[in-house]
Amino acid sequence: MRGTQAVTAMRTLGLGAALALVVSMPAAAAPSRYDACLNRAQTDPAGAFADATMWAKHGGAAAADHCAAVALVGLRRYGDAAGRLDALAHSPFAADPARRSALFDQAGNAWLLAGRPDSAVASFSAGLAADSFDADLLADRARALAAQQNWAKAESDLSAALMVNGDRADLYVLRGSARHALGRKADARADFDRALRLQPANADALLERGTMKFEAGDVAGARADWQKAAEVAPGSAAADTARQRLADTAQPR
Repeated sequence: MRGTQAVTAMRTLGLGAALALVVSMPAAAAPSRYDACLNRAQTDPAGAFADATMWAKHGGAAAADHCAAVALVGLRRYGDAAGRLDALAHSPFAADPARRSALFDQAGNAWLLAGRPDSAVASFSAGLAADSFDADLLADRARALAAQQNWAKAESDLSAALMVNGDRADLYVLRGSARHALGRKADARADFDRALRLQPANADALLERGTMKFEAGDVAGARADWQKAAEVAPGSAAADTARQRLADTAQPR
């Protein structure tokens, strides 16, 4: 797939997953309040933001600021959340490299949700400076690069991620999408096939392989892949797209 279709394939992190990206609390924080605030941010972001704001006024410090930032993601104030997370990642709160990397990853995903791939690339790159072998950060930066249609660099990041973890079907799907956008059809097809050997019911891989089959003139093969994608993950975005492509290619009665 090419252009905007390939951007769609390189999906950004969903809201629920973004909220689940939490880092360890600072040693000085009260464990129960920090954990409770982060948990509340996932179900009641407005309440969590109010609680975190009040807590910050009474000594909550960076832990309260972090909870407030996560709550802002839930409130869909992605730009505000990203700015706060970046600031935390540059603060003494992030003295530990693992925490700093996690905060930059959160910030990058919030920038993606805000439609700011340029800022996302900067945040992910900063996170990779703390841990250059983090496959998730490499994959996330690849998504941001894909949003800029920088397919060559996206493909490079995904190849690096696969050198760290070569058994992740999701990474093969993403790299296949980047390679497809670059016109490297044989390599793209190989990546989708590899993903399906690892996960035969991977709806994204089925969707993308079906698209490649359709482009090659194999309409029946494409429809078979799209039908399976719709069946194995009926509530997913991949299934929605597969059903639309099935409708678009249906034979008139």
